[in-house]
Amino acid sequence: MKAIFLAILLQGFFAIGQAQYTRHIIELTDKKGTVHSLSNPQTFLSTETIARRKQFNIAIDSTDLPVSKVYLDSIAKAGKVEILNSSKWLNQVLIKTSDQAALNKISQFPFVKKRFPIANRPNANSEEKFIETITETNLKQTVASTKATTLNYGNSIKQVNIHEGEFLHNKGFQGNGIKIAVLDAGFFKYQNIAAFDSLKINGQLKMTWDFVDNNASVNEDDAHGMQCLSILAANLPGAFVGTAPASSYYLFRTEDVASEFPVEEQNWLAAAERADSIGVQMISSSLGYNTFDDASFNYTYADMNGKKTMITRGATMASNKGMIVMNSAGNSGSSAWKYLIAPADGIDVLAVGAVNSFKQIAPFSSYGPSSDNRVKPDIASVGWNTFLISTNGTVAQGNGTSFSNPNIAGLVACLWQAFPEFSNKEIIAAVRKSGDRYSNPDVRTGYGIPNMRLAYEMLEKERNSRKAKGILKTDRLRIYPNPMTDQFTIVYNGKTNGKLLVQLLSMDGKMIRNLSYDVLENEYYFFNVNGLGIQGSGQYILSYKDGIGAGTLRIMK
Repeated sequence: MKAIFLAILLQGFFAIGQAQYTRHIIELTDKKGTVHSLSNPQTFLSTETIARRKQFNIAIDSTDLPVSKVYLDSIAKAGKVEILNSSKWLNQVLIKTSDQAALNKISQFPFVKKRFPIANRPNANSEEKFIETITETNLKQTVASTKATTLNYGNSIKQVNIHEGEFLHNKGFQGNGIKIAVLDAGFFKYQNIAAFDSLKINGQLKMTWDFVDNNASVNEDDAHGMQCLSILAANLPGAFVGTAPASSYYLFRTEDVASEFPVEEQNWLAAAERADSIGVQMISSSLGYNTFDDASFNYTYADMNGKKTMITRGATMASNKGMIVMNSAGNSGSSAWKYLIAPADGIDVLAVGAVNSFKQIAPFSSYGPSSDNRVKPDIASVGWNTFLISTNGTVAQGNGTSFSNPNIAGLVACLWQAFPEFSNKEIIAAVRKSGDRYSNPDVRTGYGIPNMRLAYEMLEKERNSRKAKGILKTDRLRIYPNPMTDQFTIVYNGKTNGKLLVQLLSMDGKMIRNLSYDVLENEYYFFNVNGLGIQGSGQYILSYKDGIGAGTLRIMK
């Protein structure tokens, strides 16, 4: 065996002295001069995002407007200044410069609210903050399932079964139609690993971006994100299958393992905003922050209150925009710090602690509660002896809350696929309530280990209640969103046993998609249709036929 040590969060309690800061945050007073308008959100938000906001009655407001280009241009022209990225939610800009005269000039602009340094030049001597171990092996299928399953899990069966995740998978909910942004330190060699072939063949890898180096390549960076992605999405039947193998993925690098500064929080924020603006529904993040290479930036436990840190404020905004945000609680359980780290302290962030497949609490898993005494972590999953895919493409085991988070995040995606009419916060509430410690939460696992069967049953009961009250529409067939995007969901209220036949046609009668579903009387169905590949806007016809009769719907794109 060979041990590989990953240092995702870095620490150096040494004096920086009078080091010159090269990266700065410029907070802005307003967004005057923007060419965008709240009355025309299509210029800055995708159709999917607008549809989500409309579906869940989430207002599109000034925080959604991009940062004023007039202000950005003025900052860029102030001297030798490079704009790295910006945050519309916090209305601030990240710049890189060593030009003190330019900084002085920027500070005098009437639209600048505040300027402060956020990072200096990377320090090659940074020390490891905490360690996650990966043990590489050549494991085959070592654990047989005791139940009939649709997926041939291999080694991942126990970490799926601890949540009864196979219950969702067996019903056909494998993450289809759910877009997940994975925010991490890099996805080393993901393009060359066979476990991700299904993602590539099926077009499930939708976007990559490196917010550290500002380019589209994330294949050559740290391996940590690749390993987290494998827990979500790898597909090696008989050896290892992830918890959401059918979801779509967006790979964003925000963490720079060469140094540790709050600039990485800004990168995370920029990535979360990118994800929201293009219609991504979920964020899976295995990063967190409390101490930095420059101790003057360090946070205290009191700062873990869900409101203080930049990254936590960003995670809260993402949740308020309708996304499910899931984050590792941290690996500080055996250290002097002990507690969870940002953004796991976020009020609506589903923070995940670690156990093993026997439900024993991992010694390294960070403690809660938040400093304002909220239950944290929220839940726990397998992060101790977690099976995953290593850099050589074989099945390995690893330790860390970094790995417990994607394990349960994938199953939460499958749950949301099953109940797309429920909001992000309703799904989160069901996941918490399904925990085995919901009535008696503790500081290690929060509400405990979620059970996907229980969560499903709770949501199904609520769905039926809403139908009975007329809150949930019970038309025989409808679709949303309309206007559609590259995907849409068919909502079908079964009136008889048999087949539901659906065809999506262009206005000139050209077949785009021909679908068939087995349906039962009095059952309520949500069928996700994705990967349409339709270019441009226009009108389309959806025709359907069941044992009751036939009908058509007009769909816009």
